[in-house]
Amino acid sequence: MKRLHLLARQIKESLRKSPLTHLSLAIDKAKIFLTDKKILIKNNGHPRYRSPSSAAGKKISRNLKKLHSSVLLILVVLSLTSVVGYRFYNHPRLAVGTISPRTIIAPESNSFEDVKTTRERRQAIRTGVVPILKLDPTITKQMEGKIEAYLNEIDQLRKLAGPFPFVDVKTLSLPTQQYLRSSQDWEWQTILAAIAHSEEVNPEEPGFWSESNKKQLKREIQQATSELQNYRRRSDEAAYKSLQVKVAQARLGYSLAQTRLSKEQTSNSKIEKIEQKVVLLNLPDSSWNQTKRGILLAEERILSQGIPRGLPLYIVKNSVEKNLHNLVPAISEPIATDLLLNIFENNPNLIEDIEATQRKAQQKAEEVPRAIVQKNKGEVIVRAGERIDQSQFVLLDNFGLSGRTIKWEGLGLSGMVVSVAVSIFLLVEKRVYRSPMRRRDRILLCLLSLGVPLLVILRFPYYTNLPAVGLLVSSFYNPALGITQVSLLTGLMCFSAANSPTFGWYYAIAGAVGGLVAAAMAGRLRSREELALLGCGVGLAQTVVYLIVYLIISPAPLTIWYVVLPSAILCGVSGLAWCTVALGISPYLERLFDLVTPIRLAELSNPNRPLLKRLATEAPGTFQHTMFVASLAEAAARELHCNVELVRAGTLYHDIGKMHDPLGFIENQMGGPNKHDEINDPYISTEIIRKHVTEGLVMARKYGLPKAICDFIPEHQGTLLISYFYYQAKQQAENAGETVPQEYDFRYDGPVPQSRETGIVMLADGCEAALRSLKDATPEKALNMVNKIFKARLQDNQLADCGLRREELPFIAEVFVRVWQQSNHKRIAYPKAALDTNKK
Repeated sequence: MKRLHLLARQIKESLRKSPLTHLSLAIDKAKIFLTDKKILIKNNGHPRYRSPSSAAGKKISRNLKKLHSSVLLILVVLSLTSVVGYRFYNHPRLAVGTISPRTIIAPESNSFEDVKTTRERRQAIRTGVVPILKLDPTITKQMEGKIEAYLNEIDQLRKLAGPFPFVDVKTLSLPTQQYLRSSQDWEWQTILAAIAHSEEVNPEEPGFWSESNKKQLKREIQQATSELQNYRRRSDEAAYKSLQVKVAQARLGYSLAQTRLSKEQTSNSKIEKIEQKVVLLNLPDSSWNQTKRGILLAEERILSQGIPRGLPLYIVKNSVEKNLHNLVPAISEPIATDLLLNIFENNPNLIEDIEATQRKAQQKAEEVPRAIVQKNKGEVIVRAGERIDQSQFVLLDNFGLSGRTIKWEGLGLSGMVVSVAVSIFLLVEKRVYRSPMRRRDRILLCLLSLGVPLLVILRFPYYTNLPAVGLLVSSFYNPALGITQVSLLTGLMCFSAANSPTFGWYYAIAGAVGGLVAAAMAGRLRSREELALLGCGVGLAQTVVYLIVYLIISPAPLTIWYVVLPSAILCGVSGLAWCTVALGISPYLERLFDLVTPIRLAELSNPNRPLLKRLATEAPGTFQHTMFVASLAEAAARELHCNVELVRAGTLYHDIGKMHDPLGFIENQMGGPNKHDEINDPYISTEIIRKHVTEGLVMARKYGLPKAICDFIPEHQGTLLISYFYYQAKQQAENAGETVPQEYDFRYDGPVPQSRETGIVMLADGCEAALRSLKDATPEKALNMVNKIFKARLQDNQLADCGLRREELPFIAEVFVRVWQQSNHKRIAYPKAALDTNKK
């Protein structure tokens, strides 16, 4: 009974030293020691602890869990059915589209508003109103700039070519001047030779000229030669020479302009444009000035009137032709028309005035009179066998004759739909979620699920809180579970709101997409900043999806922007707002439902946490031991694809109970005297060693650590034998001729590891001291020693319930040895001269 006497003494000391406010803590310690997962019985005068993990205990535990799970499942289905089937609680038997079983007469004279019809009419007016347009000064200025740039380009070409006509038309006709400045050199030389010899010419230019070109060329040369000869006869030789110089200058300028145009001719698409420029280049100065003024004036008229989006091209062409008529010469009118059409096409300068259109739509909607239906007393509302329409239903419902009652068939259908949805969720959970869910987890999922149809019932604006549900479920549990729950809740929401006039399908579909995006991404993020950015992504996704859905469903897509854009923006803002709400309440839900998320685990792993700071200060050797165990366990967890964040946080807290008596553990003695040598009682020493588990649980609960972290404290030791003091007690008993002590008096209370993560930490904790003691050992020797430790744990049945497979143990051993090698690499010794501070 030594352990019971020692327990009584410890409780007495705690009550004596602790103030009254710490009485509950002392009692808690006693409860943990006596009843936490153990049953105290006697066996031959020794206290014996029987674990409920025995076959009978496990069977009872499984039966209780099944019972609790069944009751909870029934409650979940009933609660969801009661909310999803809300519309069946007050369901009219005589609804729109049903057949009236009898003739119903109005009991009194009255009139009622048909709210649904009024809403539909006003919505139709808002959607179908003709948008108000306004000029876009930016687009107008851009088109004006393009026209001015084109005209300036022609001006530059004409300036390069020189004035035209370059002499008085009385001296040389306009066609002759055009021919002379654009003719080939050999033609000009032929004309000059003919004038010098005063003879008729009949040029035969060798090469590529066709017969028709020869005739045309003959007429042009003869006409030019005749006019020059006439001028030479009428004037003196000096005037004739001056005319020749002017012709030569005109020919040179025109040649330069043609050279610039030929450089622009790089593709077939530009041939027509260059030919138009050639025509404009050959216009007389007066005709060009008239053409330019006409183009600018027509452009100003058309742009001031405005070009709306979607206007057919032939209408634009007719407008351009009518505005150019009588403003430009006939020869340049096709070119001016083509120029303006190229600029005006696909460049509407009339845009929707959203604010003015909204005001007009709202004004028109308010002008729509309310739909009123009325009946006088004694008049027939609906006859027997007649199908009830909307107006008749309004009268029946307001007169209280629609027969509203609970529709049990609908509630039964709701229960079936909910049962199918819950079954699908449980199947997905079984496949993708590794650890079994607790009752509190299912309660949380049920509460989150109830929120979606409840907001539909309350007709909350922008009610789809699916982004919040997806973000929370994915963060707390698993992205696949989040996607599943959002998908199922979307179906339940649509079923619940079927035929509801206030249900917004645009918002529902956009909210579902936002929830799926949040569920797919949240579980992979590791900081609240990333989750905040995810909220922005969800809002953007909802905005885009809302616009796409509206474009597909809307009956009037040409007039949607002034109506849909504000609604789409509000839909996106609602997605961001729901993600913000989820981020705000997630810390409270984590604490209330004892959840661990990667973000919370990262926060708990911060060495500045109060409990870890105490461990580093009060038990520095244990803290260093913890850090090395964490490096081993974390590396193995990463290779085995376990929860690395949970392993890191659990390892940091697994030995916090050693702070109850730091000098009772050799890593904190720093080479000083061993406390257990002074005690010289293996039973008391065993209690000190074993107490770090119970004290660790007390500290963990006092500091509010989640249960997933608390599980590492007892499970990392399992039911291992404290072998040193067991063999010491055994030797003392043999020497004194007493009964040999039982092993269970020197074992930890357990339980053995229940998860892969705690199993990895048990192995890392067992190998830490052995690996640290190796100095110059080879990796093969270290691996052999680690495998022996693993074999001992297997033979002691410590890994039976954790899920680690036997074939994974050699792989874990290799990871441990690799981490040990990295932390024990050799360094180059400093030369003695470098450490001698007396030398200069």
